[in-house]
Amino acid sequence: MKETGSAAQPAGMDHAPSDRPAEQAEGHPPDLDGLFDLHRWSPSGFRAVGPNIGTARLFGGQAVAQALCAAGRTVPEGFRANSLHAHFLRSGETPGAVEYRVEIVRNGTTFATRRVAAVQQGTELLQLTASFHRPEPGLTHQTAVLDVPDPESLPTPEESLPDARGREWYRGIRARFPFDMRFVGAPPGVAAGTTAPPRHGVWFRAREPLGADPLLHACTLALVSDLFLLAAALPPHGLRMGTPGMLAVSLDHAVWFHDRAFRGDDWFFCAQEGSWAGGGRALCRSTVFDRRGTLVATVAQEGLIRVGPQSAR
Repeated sequence: MKETGSAAQPAGMDHAPSDRPAEQAEGHPPDLDGLFDLHRWSPSGFRAVGPNIGTARLFGGQAVAQALCAAGRTVPEGFRANSLHAHFLRSGETPGAVEYRVEIVRNGTTFATRRVAAVQQGTELLQLTASFHRPEPGLTHQTAVLDVPDPESLPTPEESLPDARGREWYRGIRARFPFDMRFVGAPPGVAAGTTAPPRHGVWFRAREPLGADPLLHACTLALVSDLFLLAAALPPHGLRMGTPGMLAVSLDHAVWFHDRAFRGDDWFFCAQEGSWAGGGRALCRSTVFDRRGTLVATVAQEGLIRVGPQSAR
């Protein structure tokens, strides 16, 4: 991580909005088709011309998802995303166009590999490596089990949030992200002051139909995979995102895509857990299921968490 000057921002990107008032998220959330409709200005160069998800800083999940989209537009037909690994280098700003520069690393018979740099105003924000696999038959099993209430049986966030502060928090989320949500247990952005286990769960569903392109559904999952994840490390410490004097940003992010039939416009569940925290960092994981209980993805993320005076360093 490189920092220059007293006002330098640490490496990393904004992630789940937490304690920001709804009025900072103006208008309606961008539609997913618009987010992933990248302008191709060269065979391996793309530019995001639509709106950015974010307040002052670009949401890291958007950069990851758009980089995956750019990479996927350069692979042969019939290949599906099977993994991505991203490192956040600098904070992106909103508004501001982001360019995605794709390097073709490998085109194999069954696997294709791409490397992507996300650049804003000449500054590299993110480096991402993505792997694509041509589907083939193979062994099948999973050990993870989905054991939560169906989304239809849960109250909407507007119905379940207990106070005005919580409802304001969710209005900010809804204004930025084009997803329906149902929380299992306490929502990750409002619980604070008491300690709790480092885990929470959220059902997600895109509000609009996404069509048949499997890349669009994979990018939708990549976008959501960064939402609320780092917040899972905070409950044991009685903290929440947006706690005064706390800095929390994503450092690196990985997604493994398991199920090629996944759809982001049907309900899917993210079981998020803060596995470890120490030395200013935290490691969080997420297992993602479709509503039938099929494990569709596994996510891991390391984040920087600073509390108190060191948060300004």
